[in-house]
Amino acid sequence: MLQQSAESGLIDKVLHHVEAIYRDTPTVVDYDTLARELLALMRLDELAPAPPQHVNHWSQRDAIMITYGDTLLREGELPLVTLKQFLDNYADGLVTGVHILPFYPWSSDDGFAVLDYSSVNEFLGSWADIAAIAGEYDLMADLVINHCSGRSLWFENFLQGRSPGKGYFYTASPDADLSAVVRPRTSELLREVQTPEGTRHVWCTFSHDQVDLDFRNPEVLKQMVSIVRQYLDNGVRIFRLDAVAFLWKIPGTSCLNLEETHEVVRLFRTLVEHAVPGAMLITETNIPNRENLSYFGNANEAHCVYNFSLPPLLVNALVTGDCRHLKTWMMSMPPAQNGTAYFNFVASHDGIGLRPAEGLLSDEELEELVTTMRRFGGHVSYRALEDGQSKPYEINIALFDALQGTTSGPDSRGVDRFVCAHAIMLALEGIPGIYIHSLLGTRNDYERVEHSGHYRAINRHQWQYDALIEELERADSCHAQVFARIKALLALRQSQPAFHPNATQFTLHLGDALFGFWRQSMDRRQSIFCISNISREPLPLALSAINLIGDGDWVDLISGAHFHSREEMVELAPYQTVWITNATGPGLS
Repeated sequence: MLQQSAESGLIDKVLHHVEAIYRDTPTVVDYDTLARELLALMRLDELAPAPPQHVNHWSQRDAIMITYGDTLLREGELPLVTLKQFLDNYADGLVTGVHILPFYPWSSDDGFAVLDYSSVNEFLGSWADIAAIAGEYDLMADLVINHCSGRSLWFENFLQGRSPGKGYFYTASPDADLSAVVRPRTSELLREVQTPEGTRHVWCTFSHDQVDLDFRNPEVLKQMVSIVRQYLDNGVRIFRLDAVAFLWKIPGTSCLNLEETHEVVRLFRTLVEHAVPGAMLITETNIPNRENLSYFGNANEAHCVYNFSLPPLLVNALVTGDCRHLKTWMMSMPPAQNGTAYFNFVASHDGIGLRPAEGLLSDEELEELVTTMRRFGGHVSYRALEDGQSKPYEINIALFDALQGTTSGPDSRGVDRFVCAHAIMLALEGIPGIYIHSLLGTRNDYERVEHSGHYRAINRHQWQYDALIEELERADSCHAQVFARIKALLALRQSQPAFHPNATQFTLHLGDALFGFWRQSMDRRQSIFCISNISREPLPLALSAINLIGDGDWVDLISGAHFHSREEMVELAPYQTVWITNATGPGLS
């Protein structure tokens, strides 16, 4: 064991991590050697001092657009080049970052079965194209850490007993008690394969083409650390740890959120924040709310966690006209410590996850939500339970179609309802992530579902770039209307200190159909009351009910309306949002 010294530094911290990860494994690990190897891979000084803690690397100006590398297509042009043109011409100044979903060579799951972590898919572009985007925008990339493709070189080598790959994949006996394992799929967990050592059964949390890596082998950890260093060198500043909750396996347990998994996240945070000041980790853990929050640790794990409960609860509130569950959940959410933040989103490349709503919505309410989404053209994906039954796991639908009506059926207020969802999300404590198809108001893509055979493809439309630009420049286009209204909200958000991701937030109690909360800037100079009518009927709002301070001039940032007295009544149209503030702009005048 490495001896502690008066001049202890980074090496001691990394040593602590690797000891905690490997002390209960049957693998014989030289902790000292492994710690030094990890630092060498990251090109870090063993005695490097710790960076400042509890520092916020974000502000109210930050918003991240989420997209596939090939969502925008133009004949004769590489998709990453087309994407940068869209960012520069239509999103510059409105989003500060872009999450490009897996841009590596892949074999299935639209990128999440990685063939080669070190390469850019040649059909998308090159590392030079990635670096060009990273040079102007905060780049988020996926570290697909739990599994890789069953057709990767690593797995082919595993099957042949060669390196690199030998010992890289988790195997288990089909006779082991795996009944407690929590999974998001209904396929068989184990896949039988032949190796030089005989028949083995590899672990496949997601699909048989996505084989789980075995982090009990330190060589796997070293490979991932090497990949992180390469991504940093190519401009990646935000790492999305995909499906990280499933990373460590111990048969007889749920194999979800195990302590070793949390320690691996802590190790990656230590390495990343020492390597590049301001670099961040975001954990992608589509699990019940309490478990999701655990990935903040004590501000020593993820910088950000996905706010997975927000999409199902917000969609449910808007289609039922009842915000009670959304309000109850918000009141239960602890403020993020400085140095951490929520990552808020309403839509993503996946569907609307239902596990994060478990315990927040009743089974009957979840079933009503599922039924409503099916009526609007959505599909439902299932997960396996311990008793062999299955349960809805995810609703697959484009958010624009999900909000085209209410539990009573479709109506004419879809655009207003859709914009209301984003107005709520953009005002909440946290950093907003906006799926490109939400920015564009994209509809369900049934043809892509039929072609791919996967329900998630319904929300992964590919736009021909020139056709999209024509839509955005037509005043009567629904896509142009959505784009303009969400852009306006983003522009407003950027100059309001009360919308800092870590600014104070309190929930307001305004009944079941008015959803509201109060934000206050960290210097307490600005307050914003964010109130949305989530119902189909006009509703009165008494300004006295939201405790405006004094009788000074208050203004709704969205409509520009001014209010001079707490005694005023305001009528909110269906799905209208107001951001009522006492001060506006950079100078808070």
